[in-house]
This record gives sequence, C-alpha cells and structure tokens, in this order.
Amino acid sequence: MKLFKLLAIFLCTYFQSQYVLSQEHIERDSFYKKAEILKFDKPDTAAFYFQKSVNFQLQKKDTLAAINSLKELSFLYAHNVNYGKSYDGYWDALLLADKSKDSVSIASIYNQLGWLYSFYKRDTEALKYFNKSLVINKKLKIAPLDYNTKLRSDYFSIAVFHRDNAQFELARKYLDSSNIYHKKMTNTTPYFANSELGYILCKEGKFSEGLELLKVSESYFEKADPSYLTMIYYLLGEVYQDLNNFELSENYLKKSLEFGEKYHTHSNYAPRNYLSLSELYYKNNKPKEAYEALLEANELNNNIFGSRSETNQHLLEIKDDFRVEKQKQEALIKEKRLAELEHEDRIWLLKTILLIVVVLFVSLFAGLFVRNLRIKHKSEKLNLKKQQEIERKRQHDILELKNKQLASSALQLIEKDEFLESINIKLSKQNSQIDTNVIKRMVKSIQGNTASNWKEFEARFTNINQSFYANLTDKFPKLSQTDQKLCALIKLNFSSKEMASILGISVESVHTSRYRLRKKLGLERNDNLTDFINEF
Repeated sequence: MKLFKLLAIFLCTYFQSQYVLSQEHIERDSFYKKAEILKFDKPDTAAFYFQKSVNFQLQKKDTLAAINSLKELSFLYAHNVNYGKSYDGYWDALLLADKSKDSVSIASIYNQLGWLYSFYKRDTEALKYFNKSLVINKKLKIAPLDYNTKLRSDYFSIAVFHRDNAQFELARKYLDSSNIYHKKMTNTTPYFANSELGYILCKEGKFSEGLELLKVSESYFEKADPSYLTMIYYLLGEVYQDLNNFELSENYLKKSLEFGEKYHTHSNYAPRNYLSLSELYYKNNKPKEAYEALLEANELNNNIFGSRSETNQHLLEIKDDFRVEKQKQEALIKEKRLAELEHEDRIWLLKTILLIVVVLFVSLFAGLFVRNLRIKHKSEKLNLKKQQEIERKRQHDILELKNKQLASSALQLIEKDEFLESINIKLSKQNSQIDTNVIKRMVKSIQGNTASNWKEFEARFTNINQSFYANLTDKFPKLSQTDQKLCALIKLNFSSKEMASILGISVESVHTSRYRLRKKLGLERNDNLTDFINEF
C-alpha cells in the first residue's frame, strides 16, 4: 500500500511538472504576437488581437493557450482601467482553467482578481483571493525555479496590498518572505521589493535609507522596464511631499502621470497623483492649481472607479451576483450532464449484463454441445470396440473350430494308421493262408508315409493360422523345422503320443524335443510351454 501511495505521488508530481513545463512552451499565435507588440502604444488594437487569439485558440481546442490569451487580455484591460472587462475576462479564464484542472492558471487568476478587488477597496475579498493563490502555489509540485517565482510574486502582491492600506509592519513581513524566495532563485537585487521597502522606510522616518533604495530602483527601471516608473515616480512624489520638498514632489508626481499615459500601465495611480498634487498645491498656497488638480482627480475617480464609491459599489456586487448565478447555471448544467452520464452508465451496465448473460448462455450451449459430442464419440468408440471384440471373438471361435477340425482330422489319420497297423499285425499271424506280401503292399499304399501326412497337416494348419509361423520365426529365427512342427502341434494341444504318431518318432523323442524347445525359447522351469506358444 505504501509503495502504491509513493507511486501515485510520483506520477502526480511528474504530470504536474510536465504540465507546468508545457505552460512555458505555449505556442503563441500570430494574433497574440501582434498584441504583445502593440499593448503599450495601442492598447485598444492590442485588446482586439488578444481577443482574436482567444477565439482562435478556442477554435483549435487549445484550452491552455486560450487561458493564457484571456489572462493577457484581462491584464491589459486592468492596466488601462477597464476593470469591468478585466473582471469578466478573468472569470472566463477561471472557468476554463477549472474545467481543465489547470492549477497553475487558477492560482495566477486568483492573484489578479485580488488586485481587482483591492482597486475597488473590497479588501476582504482581495486578501481572500491573494491567499487562495498562495495556498495553491505552495501545493504545486513543480521545478524549484517556477515554484520560487510564483511564491515570490504572491508574497509581493500581499505586501503591496498592505502597504497600500498603510499597514507597513505587515507589508514588511510579506516583503521579507518574498525576498526569501527571491534569494532561492538568484543572487540579483530584488528591485521591485526594494522600491516598496524604500517607501516603507521613508514612512517610518528613515528617509535617507529609504530614498537610497528608491533611487537605485529608479535607475534600474529606467533601463529594464520604463513602464514601472509610473509606480516608482508616484512613490518618490509621496516621499518628497512628506519631506516638504515641493519642487521634487511635483516633478515626480507629474512624471508618474506622464509615464502612465505613455505606457498605458498602472492607470489606477492617475487619480492618486492628481489628489497628491492637489494636497501639495494647497500646502504651498496655490488654491487654483489645487482646485484644478482635485477636479481632475474626482473626474478620473468617477470615470475609473465609479463603482468603488459607496453609491456605486453595488455595480460590482451586481457583477458578483451575475457571476454567482452563472456558476449556479453551470452547476445545474454539470448536474444534468452528470445525470445523463449516470443514465448512460446504467445503460452500459445493462448492456454489459446482457452481454455477459449471452456469453454465458453461448458458453453453456457450447459446453453442452461439446459434452454431447464427446459422449457420442465415446459411445461410438465403445460400440466400435464392442464390434471389434465381437468380430475378434467370432474370428477366434472360427479359428478354434478350424483348429479342432484340423486336430480331428489329424486324429483320424492317427486312428487310420493305428487301424492299419493292427490289420498288418493280424495278417502277419496268418502267414500260411494269405500272401502277406501282397497284403502289406496294399496296407502300405493305403497308409501312405509320414512326410505326406505332415505336408497335408501343415498346409491345412498354415491356412488356418496364417501368421503363426511368421511371428514365431520373427521372434525366434534360430528354430529348426522340427521345432516349428512341434510348436504347431503344441498349439493344437496334442499329446506326446499323438505328436509322436504325426511326426513319426517315438514318445521319448517328443519329450526330448519339447525339452530342447523350452531351452531355445528361453523358458524357465515354472513357465507353461503351451500357454507361451498360444500367444503367437
């Protein structure tokens, strides 16, 4: 079980890391590339091309690329203070990311939603989404560089949030955390964090140390990312106002407005710049300039952050209600789809059961068919054996009958010889009355000789027992002709006397021949010669 868990963890880590790797190599389409080129100079045209990229990637069914284009489009809208479209874009991207289980994109979108809520002063919601992003990114099993980058960004966002709300102690804690992850990635200076830290130090009264950090950051961003100078100049303007340096404060605040308009970034700082200028002019006895700056600040606030004010805040709440309702509708659609899938699962289950029943029935039928076929074959085989046995018995009976007939015929010959021998003896006793020579010649012609008797017997024996001599010779090739004759007579169960008569030898000679035959056949004393011969 432990091995299975380890394997599961390894696979999850591997596929998640592969997914992050694939995010780094998202194929940028031509619309996306054009938007990237135009986003600072022509944000409206860039937004058009980002939207084209979104549509193109959705048509291609490349969800990951579509999410990325949607995030960039929403980010562009946010920097150009079109927060309504930015908000909608992020939620569309979030729905896509949620469907595709894209944890990396989900965390990134949560972070941006946190910024949007912070712009509208919905601090509880803002902090909630910042922390949700942080929690997800902490759980990601990805490459160390990607992991540290994401956590550095999350901690930095929360630090800026607290700095914006004048919670400088909390801001410093989160900046420290951000810098910890920055150091794990690189030995370079964390200029973004240093600019925030410089501002916080100034607010804490450490102007010398704080301004040094801000000035170093200013020099860096002049070369690396001039668009971020909108933020740096605003922070410097605020610091110099605290130092009552009217000229430098005014200069930096105006430069912040200039760079924001030039690069179309951080436009939400424009009302702040005008408000700070208004306060600055008022402190320096320039009521007209102060009034004009205040009017400009209020107009921008109404245009940009109308829904942030107490009277218009319900507009964002309506958007939230719409989003919640939209999520409910999507949940209902999911439930409906789930019910359809469950219904399909039940149908598939019934089909599977039916298929199993059919397969079992066919298997049973096939089994019974094969069983009956085997029984039939076995029965036929038994019948065939019985028929063969009957035929064998019949042949054996016929052979026995013919052998009996042969034996009977041989006995008749013996009786004939004995009868003629007796006549011959009687005639010999009556020599005076009958010509014995004539009679003997007549008896001898009737009697024949032993060789002719044996030839007649052997012919009839061979005809009946066709394979006897062949089998016997095959196994015992050294047997003589006399031995073979003796074997034939033994097979017919003749006595020694009968054998002597047929072979024309004495009974003692028969006994001697039987003894020699046993030796040639390799029989022991206890072996029965007749039984052994009958096996051939």
